Amino acid sequence: MSEKLKGKVAVIVGGTGGCGKSAARMFAEEGATVVVTHRPGKEAAAAFLAGLPGSGHFAFPVDVIDTKTINAFRDEVKKRLGRCDILVNSAGFTKPVAHNDLDGLDDDLIDRMFAVNWRGQFAVIRAFAPMLKATGDGLIVNISSIAGFNGQGSSLAYSACKAGIDVMGITLGRALAPEIRVMTVSPGAVETSFVPGRGAEFYAKAAATAPLRKIPQADDVAEAVLACATHLKMSTGSMIVVDAGRAL
Repeated sequence: MSEKLKGKVAVIVGGTGGCGKSAARMFAEEGATVVVTHRPGKEAAAAFLAGLPGSGHFAFPVDVIDTKTINAFRDEVKKRLGRCDILVNSAGFTKPVAHNDLDGLDDDLIDRMFAVNWRGQFAVIRAFAPMLKATGDGLIVNISSIAGFNGQGSSLAYSACKAGIDVMGITLGRALAPEIRVMTVSPGAVETSFVPGRGAEFYAKAAATAPLRKIPQADDVAEAVLACATHLKMSTGSMIVVDAGRAL
C-alpha cells in the first residue's frame, strides 16, 4: 500500500455498485478516507466500509434526482471531514430498450434516464464544487460509457445521457480549471449486474468481438479512475476508454 492519497477525502456517489465499490476499495488502499452513497442498502454499505483499510469512512443515503438529499450529503461530508478532494460520479441506471423500438422509450422513462444519469451527476458536482475548489487540487471523475460516442448501448436514451456526460466533462474541465480537474472514464460492457438481463452468454459474445477478446471487470474501470487521481495530474477534460477495444 503506497498511500499516495493519504490525507485525501474521496467521495463516491454510487459507491455501492460494482465499479463504485472497486474504486472505493482502491482509494482506501491508497490512504484516502472514503465516503460512499447508497440507495438503499445501509447495512450492506456499512459492512463494506468496515472491511476497508483506514478509518473515517462512512456511507450516506442519497437519491441523485433529489437535490435536497445531495445537499444534505455535502453538508455531512463537510461537518465530519471538512473537505472533499476527489468526487467520483458512479451512480446511474438503465433499462434495455431496442433502438428501433421508439414507443418503448416513453416520456416517463426518458425523463427518469436523464434525471438520474445526467442531471443527478451535474447536481452532485454543483453541490461539491466549492469544497473541491477550496483544496486547490480537486478532481472530478465522471463514469460515462462508450455508448456516448458510438451510439450503441442499452437504449438510445442511455447513449444520449452518456454523450451529455462526455460534453459536461469537456466543458467543466475548462470552466473549473485550474483548481479542479475533470476526467471522464468510459467503459464498454463491464461484467457487473448493472444492465438487467445480461448474463454469461452476452459477455461471452461481447468478449469474442472485442480486439482483446476480454470483457472489462469492475476493477479495470476502478484502476482508470484511480489513475486520474494518482498519475494523470496534467490531464483535464479528457476521456479514458476502458473497453478491451470494443469501440474500435
